[in-house]
Amino acid sequence: MDTKLVDLHIHSTSSDGYYSPEELVSMASEAGLAAISLADHDNVDGIAAAQKAGREQGVEVIAGVELSTQWYEYYDMHLLGYGFNPQDPYLNRELSEFQDFRAGRNRQIIDRVNEKLAEEGRAPLDPDAVRQLAGGTIGRPHIAQALREGGYVVDNEEAFNRYLVPCNVPKRYFPVDEAIRLIQNSGGIAVLAHPPYITRERRQLEKLVAELVGLGLDGIEVYNNGSNMEDTDWLIKLVRQHDLIVTGGSDFHGDPGSNIEIGSGFRGMKIPYRCVDEIKAALQKRQQ
Repeated sequence: MDTKLVDLHIHSTSSDGYYSPEELVSMASEAGLAAISLADHDNVDGIAAAQKAGREQGVEVIAGVELSTQWYEYYDMHLLGYGFNPQDPYLNRELSEFQDFRAGRNRQIIDRVNEKLAEEGRAPLDPDAVRQLAGGTIGRPHIAQALREGGYVVDNEEAFNRYLVPCNVPKRYFPVDEAIRLIQNSGGIAVLAHPPYITRERRQLEKLVAELVGLGLDGIEVYNNGSNMEDTDWLIKLVRQHDLIVTGGSDFHGDPGSNIEIGSGFRGMKIPYRCVDEIKAALQKRQQ
């Protein structure tokens, strides 16, 4: 029986998480996890530090990334990459362009929030202070944290409803076929992240997955916060129907007040180590 557990979808301060890569490895070790994957948004900067900490603490760390993609009517569809070369020059060039856009977008969001605060007769947020809170790449959760700590809102929900949603700046997306090629050309495999957040209509999801398989999709994140036990069983059947691999992760960011826990999400997930075995088998098959 497979008793070793893993978490293959974790975010650090290299994107919009609240903990450093090293801190996440320590948390994973304390949670008894055998393996994790740092899957930051459009960013691979934290992988080396996480893998070094993993070697020191006996936690296997698989290179990961989460790309924001688009495919026809599906916007902000997330694609996970695993086992690629984090030093691949083409991958890093593409991600660097995305990071530059993300930095500019978040500064624009702060500017818009400050305009709204000025209309309310309130003091503006200090962009440098938000950057210090982030400890790395600024994300909207960090702006929400600044609003909460500044006493403008009582919680993240109010921060988003009152400021971040009205002051949003549209994101940029990879076309999903380009994202799949980008991951695979750098030596990795491509996995569809948390499918229930794309659509809960199973017929639509079946059609989408069939299209993505045609583009080279390697797997689906079966274990995810949006799936209950029935959904998980259904997704496993869909995966096997297309000869894909099964992965899973908590999508842990460490947001204050969040009930998502590293290694288990908020549904008490138990993600088996065989997900890592499937990733390794798929990587080996691709190399052959």
